[in-house]
Amino acid sequence: MKNQTGMMLIEALVSLVIAAIALLGTVTLMAKSTRSEMESYQRVQALTLVQDMVSRINANRQVAACYSNGATSLSTTSAPLPVCVTGAPTPTANQAATANADLAAWKSALLGSSEVSGSSKVGAMIGAVGCITQVDAANQIYRVSVAWQGLMPTSTPVLTCGQASIPGTNLRRVISVEIQIANLTTT
Repeated sequence: MKNQTGMMLIEALVSLVIAAIALLGTVTLMAKSTRSEMESYQRVQALTLVQDMVSRINANRQVAACYSNGATSLSTTSAPLPVCVTGAPTPTANQAATANADLAAWKSALLGSSEVSGSSKVGAMIGAVGCITQVDAANQIYRVSVAWQGLMPTSTPVLTCGQASIPGTNLRRVISVEIQIANLTTT
């Protein structure tokens, strides 16, 4: 018995070290899981915003050009919205007002107005930027994109939406949809 004095204490310490290493791995796994969950949430929010603007453009298709109107992006900064002015065809006052209201509502959604915590808007992605680009004027093809800042570095997106306002290109995420506005006039 004299030779085994303190052996139980050493076994307990070794067990504690092994348990601590296992717990450290679990904490790291939980942190990665939380980041992945946030990335997924932001991606879903971006998809929702893209689909929302596509629906708005389709609903006001006669003046679809008013939505891009030469502007490259709607950011979450205080930059002014593009205003629907004369285009081809010339918009009616109601169509122009609808396009301007749609752009203002989309910018508000990019700022996170859908969810509020206290006085803070928290329902959007980090640094969200919306872009509506007229890709092909003759065929009425538009690209609706939403860019935001991710949490973990990935490959750099090819699309340029949000490139100026989101630092670190490997943190920028972009989701886009190209739509073609149908010509519903009969000939």
